[in-house]
Amino acid sequence: MNGLNDPSSGTATAAGRAPTVVDAPPRTLAELAPGSRATVTRIAAEGAPTVVRRLYDLGFGPGTVVEVVRRAPLRDPVVYRVKDYEVCLRRAQAQCVHVAEGER
Repeated sequence: MNGLNDPSSGTATAAGRAPTVVDAPPRTLAELAPGSRATVTRIAAEGAPTVVRRLYDLGFGPGTVVEVVRRAPLRDPVVYRVKDYEVCLRRAQAQCVHVAEGER
């Protein structure tokens, strides 16, 4: 089946219109639980271009998959796995990295 009006595919349409895609609310690395994986969508730090540049230098570019490895007992800092190494970020830095959450 092509999936257009197939209720089991989750893409059923009304009167032949294209399905509506609902985007998930924007999330940051700081909001993810340990064990979660996400893809970086953008980096934004209002008034702090040096923070943005540093995060890019550390490997947090758009399209990069990041995994939350572990969190300190007081929730700050957090260790993230980026590419083939681990990086520790404070919550304020992690809030600058916007992500689309993937599988756990």
